[in-house]
Amino acid sequence: MELDEFRKRGYEIIDWITDYFQYIESFPVKSNLKPGDVMINLPGTAPENPDSFDKIMTDFNKVILPGITHWQHPNFHAYFPANNSFPSIIAEMLTSAIGAQCMIWQTSPAAAELEETVMNWLKQMLNLPNEFSGVIQDTASTSTLVSILTAREKFSEFSINKNGITGNENFRIYCSTETHSSIEKAVKIAGIGKENLVKLPVNENFELIPEELDKAIEIDIINGFKPLCVVATIGTTGSVSVDPLKEIGDICKKYGIWLHVDAAFAGSALI
Repeated sequence: MELDEFRKRGYEIIDWITDYFQYIESFPVKSNLKPGDVMINLPGTAPENPDSFDKIMTDFNKVILPGITHWQHPNFHAYFPANNSFPSIIAEMLTSAIGAQCMIWQTSPAAAELEETVMNWLKQMLNLPNEFSGVIQDTASTSTLVSILTAREKFSEFSINKNGITGNENFRIYCSTETHSSIEKAVKIAGIGKENLVKLPVNENFELIPEELDKAIEIDIINGFKPLCVVATIGTTGSVSVDPLKEIGDICKKYGIWLHVDAAFAGSALI
């Protein structure tokens, strides 16, 4: 695709996106297709020759679009709210065009310094302590994994990164029965083990019960386990419940445990 065609097709895509949002209510929220309905209309082998842009867009509208669940639809009420807006779409176009790999400062100084600035803005808006710092992760699930790995290394004095898991760590992680499924996945990936994830009961508002947390930690210590991390939630997937952070924080401080707060759903309400 040459620059002139890129310009032309780019304007066409903008028109398509604008029409999509204008008429999105005409689509069913959930696709009516059955399993396999999309694949049967796709080639069984990778194409050896390129298709025209018009042919690709025809296939997109006839084959792909009917198999889409429309997260931006005003009647979509499942999962988390979709992370989308007109400014974000335009921003995606700019970042996609630049195509920078922003691993370290040298690979793109602007990316590193913009990220740090935005994280400082967020810290100020949430009224977090000045000593807090952070980076942007690609998803809340990754954030949870990074936090649990960080807790693991802090309490093992970085020996696990160096020597691996010996099997004698006896770490325990605590959360409520309402926490996101990514917590259990992170515990597995971090090598701590599903059996060492303690899921605690909730009250009538689906909030973690601090007394149950305190009791579980005390029993684990008696039995030779090492409490590693507590995961509290601001906005659970099932009910948008908020765990009592102050009480949980006091318990973590009492036992010297890492506290991770999963605020992916309702954390922005703190602003």
